[in-house]
Amino acid sequence: MTSQHHFMPRRTRAVLGPTNTGKTHYALERMLAHASGIIGFPLRLLARENYERMVRIKGARHVALITGEEKIVPPDARWFSCTTEAMPLTRRVEFVAVDEIQLSSDPDRGHVFTDRLLHARGAVETLFLGAETIRPLLQRLVPGIEIETRPRLSSLSYTGHMKLSRLPARSAIVAFSAAEVYAIAEIIRRRRGGCALIMGQLSPRTRNAQVELYQNKDVDYLVATDAIGMGLNMDVNHVALASLTKFDGSTLRPLTAQECAQIAGRAGRGMKDGTFGTTAEARPMSEAMVDAIEAHRFDPIERVSWRNATLDYSSPDRLFASLNAPPPQRGLVAGRPASDILTLESLSGERDIRDAVHGRKSTALLWDVCQIPDFRKLGDDSHIRLCHRLFFHLLNDGGIPAQWFESHIAGFSRIDGDIDTLMHRLTGIRVCAYVAARTEWSDRATHWQERTREAEDLLSDALHERLTARFVDRRATSLLRRLDSDGSRDLLSAVTRDGQVIVEGHPVGTIEGFTLKPDREDTLPEKKLMLRAGRRALLHEIPRRVQVLSNAPDDDLALDQVSGKLFWEGNAIARLSRGTSLLNPTVQILGGEFSDTKQRDVVQERFQTFVQTRLRQKLAPLYALAAQPRTNPTLRGLAHRLMESGGVTPLLPDEPFSIDPQTLRHLRRLGIVFCPQGVFMPSLLKPGPMALRALLVGLWYGVTLPVLDATQVTLTLDIAPTPKRRQAAGDENAIDTALSSLGWTHVGSVWLRLDRAERLLSDLHRLLRVGPCPAPLDLASRLGVPRASLAAILPELGIRIRPPQAQDARLVGPPAPLMLLGAASTRRRERQKRAQPMNRVRMAPDSPFAALAHLGSNRQSHR
Repeated sequence: MTSQHHFMPRRTRAVLGPTNTGKTHYALERMLAHASGIIGFPLRLLARENYERMVRIKGARHVALITGEEKIVPPDARWFSCTTEAMPLTRRVEFVAVDEIQLSSDPDRGHVFTDRLLHARGAVETLFLGAETIRPLLQRLVPGIEIETRPRLSSLSYTGHMKLSRLPARSAIVAFSAAEVYAIAEIIRRRRGGCALIMGQLSPRTRNAQVELYQNKDVDYLVATDAIGMGLNMDVNHVALASLTKFDGSTLRPLTAQECAQIAGRAGRGMKDGTFGTTAEARPMSEAMVDAIEAHRFDPIERVSWRNATLDYSSPDRLFASLNAPPPQRGLVAGRPASDILTLESLSGERDIRDAVHGRKSTALLWDVCQIPDFRKLGDDSHIRLCHRLFFHLLNDGGIPAQWFESHIAGFSRIDGDIDTLMHRLTGIRVCAYVAARTEWSDRATHWQERTREAEDLLSDALHERLTARFVDRRATSLLRRLDSDGSRDLLSAVTRDGQVIVEGHPVGTIEGFTLKPDREDTLPEKKLMLRAGRRALLHEIPRRVQVLSNAPDDDLALDQVSGKLFWEGNAIARLSRGTSLLNPTVQILGGEFSDTKQRDVVQERFQTFVQTRLRQKLAPLYALAAQPRTNPTLRGLAHRLMESGGVTPLLPDEPFSIDPQTLRHLRRLGIVFCPQGVFMPSLLKPGPMALRALLVGLWYGVTLPVLDATQVTLTLDIAPTPKRRQAAGDENAIDTALSSLGWTHVGSVWLRLDRAERLLSDLHRLLRVGPCPAPLDLASRLGVPRASLAAILPELGIRIRPPQAQDARLVGPPAPLMLLGAASTRRRERQKRAQPMNRVRMAPDSPFAALAHLGSNRQSHR
């Protein structure tokens, strides 16, 4: 401590207070008022930022920048902007300042700040800048220090937890890992158009380009690590912490109130008030923490990290022992072992190192090499191997060979790859830059410094482009800003002839029918944003299109008879769904950017009219039947039933219904055919009407029927309706019911079309008039089934058969064929015909004709 008093200047001062108190600005003014000065900053980014500020004031000839990776020291340099670790303490200057001096308590880097606190002094003035929490230790460690406390220029207030999508513009979201920063930035891009990124591992060039994005208001959001808490000044109105915990290198620990305040203090600038809160997965802050941040009251720092600066270079072991010497006084504690000590420990244990290191010079060289920062942090021994090679180059060759620089710079200078790859290469270039900055390690140090700076600039530009391409959507940001502004009603928008939607000069999508389709495959939040902007352009276009559609001829509309979708000008506008009856399906509009329900109703009514017209065209015989004068009660009931079922009325096997021959002939003239399986209109079983009826029947019964071929007369199905649709249809066998209503009858293992069944039975009955006969050879092909299945199908149609029999081995000749024996109930039908000379038709019990048949039988018995 004697050396401290020997260099004690005339004045040692501290300016303490929260963020946004103007401390850094004050320190720079004080330094530039002196003939010479050095100021140390905690981040390379800050050193670079303030170097550029000083250059603008004093000119590049008189200002120097010294960091681990950069050394810009003009011959006439008088004022130095440095990182705290790189401050040239051997240079005598009038003024010395150290920013963020409270970092002395940091267990990793704190020993550097503590060393500057104890030993860095200006010849005229020394100034320490930091938080109020370090006041007690300053008074204890620096006797006679003058302390000035500055209040925050603006207030800071807590707004609670807020979703990422609801954060106000000009917000900074702070996370504590690169992965979390990327994830949040992706969400912000989707929902709010884009953001800038700030991370400690960014190069100054990339960081400045990202800050410029934000400051120029190309984006309204900033996603950053806690690096922004260290004096990076931007126009931030709100700071949202995405986490209240941080991994400190060994454990995941909660953030202290002071750390939260340091970050939150970036909100507001000058006299402008700021707000802070939490977002994403972070829980709301406790009341105690909020009170502490708003009132700037924190527990004082009780001890700071310390590491011995008086080192013994006589041997690696003694060097290691001197580095681990115990603190000399109260308030100083040993921090966590830094990477330089760990590297020294590893290298000094290797045999070739121990054999090569003898005396102070080689030990000091080894320590210099061990102090190369591990920027890459790969988690393996690659950094130790690198230091090992460099040490022996310096020891044996007297410097770092050109081949080492060439190979490393070439390897790290490639600009292909993703964001993580480029950031990894930037850390590698930073190592090269640090080595090149040690001018005594190379005879061409200036050349390699320029080469590394060129490589860093190249990578920085490429990284900025990748970050911008991934996390910034200028179009969305511009549109969102206009939509959120008071003048959003004056948004310039238009729809081109080909349907492209333009808002504020930005194409946002294409109008298809009445629906706006974004012009690219965006995720849901981006799609919502584009729709929100595009709807502005459609306020006048949609009513015009509704009017055009309402006046459009039917030829401009179309119905897909498979999917049930309705089209206009090639765009799907609506679809059919189950309605009040089978022939009255409901039209459902598919989306659309309608501003009110009236527009939607007009479109729906137009398609409803089109559908009814199409039904009347395709099912004209059925509607013609419904329009017939119906004085005959049988005809009235039958027409009602056929309209209700869409042209086919399935019959149950044992429900008789009598129709006199004259009425039967009249019905045949009207296109109505009776067979034991049902009553149907053959014209409706043709391909066109059948396809349309398949759609209607499927909608009514809640099933999807197969697409039927025009030549198909049999079906083999295994389809089941969904439980919801089956329940809506009220039928456990919805497929069977739907196919029966469509005009198919189930015989054996197949479904047979009714008109083919009726024609087949007529042909077979003609054959059987003369008695039993062999089955025609083409019978199986007419049915479209294997010949072996005829024995199961024909009895289902009411035809008695004798199956084919194998030939007795004792006999010679062909086997006995399948024999048709006659109708299954000929004698019973003959008795019924004699008792009541009328044709018999089987009718379903729930048919209205069953009641008529019952009434007719009662009249007959009464007579």
